[in-house]
Amino acid sequence: MSDYRADFVEFAVASKVLCFGQFKTKAGRMSPYFFNAGLFNDGAKLKRLGEFYAKAILDSGIEFDVLFGPAYKGIPLAASIAIALADLGRNVPFAFNRKEAKDHGEGGTVVGARLEGRVLIVDDVISAGTSVRESVELIRAAGAQPAGVVIALDRMERGTGAQSAVQEVRDQYGIPVVAVATLDNLLEYLERDANRQADLAAVAAYRATYGV
Repeated sequence: MSDYRADFVEFAVASKVLCFGQFKTKAGRMSPYFFNAGLFNDGAKLKRLGEFYAKAILDSGIEFDVLFGPAYKGIPLAASIAIALADLGRNVPFAFNRKEAKDHGEGGTVVGARLEGRVLIVDDVISAGTSVRESVELIRAAGAQPAGVVIALDRMERGTGAQSAVQEVRDQYGIPVVAVATLDNLLEYLERDANRQADLAAVAAYRATYGV
């Protein structure tokens, strides 16, 4: 696995963002692991998180002009990624949206840079794909083109059909979806830790049942 992917999984576990146990998913499944990006909740963690996203974005080769972070979790993500990309020599504008339109001042629902050209959506995970759909509609309504989606973790798990939420987004909108790390990377991490063999067995069994 690419070094930054292995480092990201270790970072997420150390930050208690990625934890193991028994957790009920939105689909009603009992998952042996849980990823809560809201716990990247201090300056140092957010800085490192932005750096991981920046590496994944540059590694993907996706061409884009603007970063877009959907409210709410995408807002600090877009800002931290823009800072990390600038540190790597790529200074790009970023924008985010409000949940409710503002009726005074500049008005509207989009804050920050103008949505134009190729817009890269940044979010934490893709579950039902609702956030991506709303983002794509907003970007197209502004006359811009969605360039792709970048997320922290791809659970590689079936949705309501045979495909995962990530695969559904790729097929529906015809855009690439890039993850900083995937379930495969998580399993590789667990395989290397002799103290986590019970977690490895549980995650592997879950993937055998619900994976794609």
